[in-house]
Order: sequence, then C-alpha cells, then structure tokens
Amino acid sequence: MKKIAIFGVGLIGGSLALCFKGKPGLRVIGYSNNPNSIPKYLKHGVVDEATTSIEEAAIDADFIFLCVPVGMLEFYLQRLQELKLKNGCIITDVGSTKNSIVQFSETLQQEGVYFIGGHPMAGKEKSGVEAATSHLFENAFYVLTPSKQTPDDVYEELVRLLHLTKAQIVRIEPHLHDEIVGAISHLPHIIAVALVNQIAKYNDSNNLYQLLAAGGFRDITRIASSEPVIWRDILLHNKTILLELLKDWNAEVSTFIQLIEEDNGEGIEQEFFRAGAFRNMLPERRKGIMESQYEIYVDVPDEPGIIGRITTKLGDHRVNLSNIQVIENRMDDPGVLRLSFREEEDMEKAVELLQEMDCLIHI
Repeated sequence: MKKIAIFGVGLIGGSLALCFKGKPGLRVIGYSNNPNSIPKYLKHGVVDEATTSIEEAAIDADFIFLCVPVGMLEFYLQRLQELKLKNGCIITDVGSTKNSIVQFSETLQQEGVYFIGGHPMAGKEKSGVEAATSHLFENAFYVLTPSKQTPDDVYEELVRLLHLTKAQIVRIEPHLHDEIVGAISHLPHIIAVALVNQIAKYNDSNNLYQLLAAGGFRDITRIASSEPVIWRDILLHNKTILLELLKDWNAEVSTFIQLIEEDNGEGIEQEFFRAGAFRNMLPERRKGIMESQYEIYVDVPDEPGIIGRITTKLGDHRVNLSNIQVIENRMDDPGVLRLSFREEEDMEKAVELLQEMDCLIHI
C-alpha cells in the first residue's frame, strides 16, 4: 500500500487527492496546520485520513505533495528535512515558480529522498477544498522540473502516479519554466492589476468609469481579482525574470506611444495583424493556468418570460450554467444574453438545445 501525503488540501491539493483516493494500493493522508480544516477534509471525502501533525502525515509516506503557497514551500521542505523520511520518498510541489524551490531543495539532501518540482497548469476561480474535483487536471499540462541529480527511475515513478490525473505530463528545466510561465501568466496578472488600478484612479473623480466598465473591461481584467498574498509570493519568487519581462512590456507600450504620436496608422494595423496572427495559432479549448471561460451569446426578443424559458430548457437537461447576463436590451432590438459555462460539454449541449428553440447564437 502506497501512502500519499497531501500538505494543504485546497482546490489543487484536494483535486489531486480525489485523483488518487480509492485507487488500488493507494492511501491518501491530508495535512493542515488548522484543526478546523480536518473535519472539512473528511466531510468532503477527499482523503482517507487527515491530521494536523507533520510527522504523522510524512513518516512512511511514499509521496508527499506540498500544495501550500509558494512562500511556505521552503519552510515545509526544511521541516521535512528534519524528519527521517521513508527511503525512496518523493516530495513534489504545485507552485507556479520552480527555479528557486528546486535550488533550495538541492541544499537539503537527505539520502534516499528526492524532490521534483511540479506545476499543474489548471485552476478555477473558486478556491478551497469545496471546489476540488477529480476532473480538474484532465487534458491540462502538468509540468515537472526535476533537477539534474534526479534519477530517471524516480522521475518515472512520479509520472506513473500522475497519470491518474489524466493530465499531459511535460518535463521542463526549472529556469525555462519560470521564463515561460512568467511571460504567459505572471506578466498578464501584473498588467491586469495595473490596468484596473489605473481605471480606479480615474474613477475617483468620475464614477462613470466604474459604471461603463461593467461589461468587456471587467471580462478582460478578470485575473486582477486573484488572491493578493499568493501573488505577492509568486512575483517575488520570480523577481529576476519578471523585471526583464516588464522592461520588454514597457518597450511594447512605447512602440504604441510612438505610433500614435506619429499618426502611423499603417504601423498600428501591423501590430494588430501580428498579434491576431499569433493568437489564432494558440490552441483552443485546452485547460491552462487561467481557467477557460466557455461562453455563448444569444439574441433574445424583448418579451416577458424569454429568459426563464431559456434557463428552464437548460436546467431540464441538466446543463450547468456558471453565469448569466443581459448585456443589451433596447426598445426595438433583441437583447443579448451571455451564458457562461465551466465545462465545454455544457456549452456544446446548450448550443444544441437553444438551436431547437430557434435562438440565434454567437460563439
């Protein structure tokens, strides 16, 4: 029987636990330093056992998953170093920065114990063990960043376990991981926060900014609502790379300043064409670091009960809506109903059902 210890059974840790729990030959132990969390873990059935004791969770564990904030990883690695862990124990984490923690792990070598950096590139807007699901990682990329000292057979053992998540395992050098994720995740979060804060300052003198930003602006800056403490730690642990990325971003902004100052319409068009061409090459409908939003827009006539009929139709067929919004509803024109779904299958089923109602749908 293999023992798997999950330190921090929230969205990611709980979802990992659900992927492993109940599988032949596996026993899942959940750890939290908060006694109030233990009954919650057991109530939701994500682990076989739960404890507030690091020793109880870690001793005799074959795998230890550190699903704690990036800023706490070094603390827990240091604590585990002080214990006599099982020979062959594999420790891994789920943080979105890898180089610093892999380097730190190399200073804490315990014979027969191995650390392999990990980063499941999937998430949800909701957090906590209540949001955990065994399907979270399905079809997502799960990055592993073993050090050069990691034996191949140890790496492959972790890969075999992670196949239970149904994720696509990708092996990347730690520094390269931080460069890529810094560019495609950390930098966009900074830009979104800076943009929202800029508009918030304008709104101090005119609240029309807040009123009119309720639609598209709110959508494109969704990630600005991310957890502040978590992102503080992430950005500081990827400091060197992010400073270079921000310099590059300033150069891109400077390009637009120059093009607009010079009334260079052709140059502006070229920037948009280039961006559109690259974006069109990006894979669609794949889970990533930032949760995908599956949305459709439905033209609806301005008549009583139409929204109720649509939602009833979807509900009768067990289609799960995550959000519904009337974007526009003028006197003589049809309103536009935006329907949001967490799963692609729900969106596709909704399209099929609404077409039966002769609704005009835009995706």
